[in-house]
Amino acid sequence: MPPHPSSPVQKARERLAGRLREVRLNAGISGRELAVRCRWSESKSSRIENARTPPSDADIRAWCHACAADDQAPDLIAANRQSFEAHVEWKRLQRTGLRRLQESTGDLYRQTEVFQVYVSDVIPGFLQTAGYASALLSSIADLRGTPDDLRDAVAARMKRNEVLGKGGRRFSFVLEEPVLRYRLCGTGAMAAQLGHLLEVMDRQNVAVGIVPFSVQRTVWPMPTFTIFDSRRVHADTLEAASTLTQPSQVELYARAFGRLSRQAVRGAAARTLIADALASLD
Repeated sequence: MPPHPSSPVQKARERLAGRLREVRLNAGISGRELAVRCRWSESKSSRIENARTPPSDADIRAWCHACAADDQAPDLIAANRQSFEAHVEWKRLQRTGLRRLQESTGDLYRQTEVFQVYVSDVIPGFLQTAGYASALLSSIADLRGTPDDLRDAVAARMKRNEVLGKGGRRFSFVLEEPVLRYRLCGTGAMAAQLGHLLEVMDRQNVAVGIVPFSVQRTVWPMPTFTIFDSRRVHADTLEAASTLTQPSQVELYARAFGRLSRQAVRGAAARTLIADALASLD
């Protein structure tokens, strides 16, 4: 059965078809000429271009080669593979509870060697203490109405975060200064969290930068995202989690991370900001 016309799958297929049509038009050739160059029927070109038939990776390569646009093939292939699962509502992800969501990323975390994490709202999950994580996950569960498995979810997050101490992995974090001051848990838990952040900064494989309130910005604060080995991005919104794998998408986030990173202070200056946040808890 074909996907419903309004389904995410069909919409993704239509976006890809539009991009392929644009490649052909930019090459200045007709659908018939494209078919001749690709050595397939004109009807196949039409079905692909009108989003009635999903192209294979080989079809996309042939299409781009015929249009002298080989450089666009990797991005289009990634878009073709990036199904509606790339944008999944949190409600569906969390319907079996928060513990499974923590565990679901375990393999990805173990396989990744370089993590680049930008946060504008909360302490990064990698760096959270059990007390902070408990308060945060509790508020998430309450807002989204997920099953009550808070204790197991926190334990799963702490277990997942052991990857931070595994050899061969590097972590680069960029935090907006307000993250240090948002009161998402009690005073004692928040003090412990900020103290833990100071301790983590001593690790050789961890780099922490903080973008101060006072900096003259060259890029605006944006929603939290994580880049995995410069191949994949997780970008979250209130309603959904997006997994981005197209080279152009990953490159855009990497460029944003680089600019945000250059705005951040590190070392003693970063420690001073954390110490100031700690002092404000009194």
